[in-house]
Amino acid sequence: MRGFAILGIFFVNMLAFHSPFLYLNPQSWWKSSPDYYAYIFIDIFAQSSFYTLFSFLFGFGMIIFKERAVKRGFSFVRLFMKRLLSLLIFGVIHAFFIWHGDILITYALFGFILLLFHKAKSRTLLIWTSALLLIPSLLIGGMLFMASILSPTEWSTLVENQEMIKRSLHVYSSGTYLDITRQRFIDWTYVNGNENIVFIFLSLFPMFLLGAYTAKKKWLSHVELHKRAFMTGAFLSFIAGFAFKIIPLFSDNAGLLYLQDALGGPFVAIFYICMMALASLHKVLKPIMIPFSLVGRLSLSHYLFQSVIGTLLFYSYGLGLYGKTGAFTGTIMVVVIFSFQVIISKMWLKRYRFGPIEWIWKIATYGKKTELLKKGVD
Repeated sequence: MRGFAILGIFFVNMLAFHSPFLYLNPQSWWKSSPDYYAYIFIDIFAQSSFYTLFSFLFGFGMIIFKERAVKRGFSFVRLFMKRLLSLLIFGVIHAFFIWHGDILITYALFGFILLLFHKAKSRTLLIWTSALLLIPSLLIGGMLFMASILSPTEWSTLVENQEMIKRSLHVYSSGTYLDITRQRFIDWTYVNGNENIVFIFLSLFPMFLLGAYTAKKKWLSHVELHKRAFMTGAFLSFIAGFAFKIIPLFSDNAGLLYLQDALGGPFVAIFYICMMALASLHKVLKPIMIPFSLVGRLSLSHYLFQSVIGTLLFYSYGLGLYGKTGAFTGTIMVVVIFSFQVIISKMWLKRYRFGPIEWIWKIATYGKKTELLKKGVD
């Protein structure tokens, strides 16, 4: 699942690598048919669904990490806090020196809140998941829906920020590294500042809890025993997820646009989780899943690698293609680069036990050097 999530995240991030995506109206920015439909494809199938999928895996991973730590006689809380602090450092470096769209800082900070739930019973986790995902989103979505009906003109003025579009185009395409670093901070603050962090929390944290719930119930360890539950989950999340995703494409209503990401994203993520779980039962699908598995074992390294490549392609200190690439071309680039990542993963894992960043993360967590090379490899 991690490899699949890394691909989906790359599709979404690519829009912001090559364009001032934060500040523009995508439907008016990409007017050509290939670019427009490439954006619509990403909006429906990827936007807000893969960060939430990775959030599920983060919560799932915490429970697995706890079980292994306890089995080996380690203090889980102490180790996990060191793990989160290390992730936070990676995130700060990534956000302010490579690319503003970092999610690692958010995962690390929310991870400390997740620690409060590591002893929670499965039922408690499910209740919190449902409450945090549904109640605030429906209330906020409802209020925005009514506000948009009452004041449609005022809302439409918030769709684009022409000043920031021009600034981003200038800085990222021709500015110095210092100029770009300043702009990164502005963009990061725009995404994570003020009330935005609350909306991010309401989107991601319930998926943390759902992942922890699933790990405690051992559903992914015994998919065959829960096949009916996964089939039901896939059916319901498909209907709900894609309804929330598609309906806003035919409306400018702020409430529907909010729910597209707030509920559409997580429900589509749940659909993907259920479908991948069911796919694991069929050996004929194994060759399709292997490339994603290879990338998934190096997921943190590949996530950061994508940002390095993306900024080198589009920023002024690289090829300077910022603002000159459409959504369709960007989508093709994702497929090409990800294919390269699959090849690199296969070559790397023949010699090494972990990805380079995963290796550093493991050392920072346990406080001792871990052998990187596989046994028998010179």
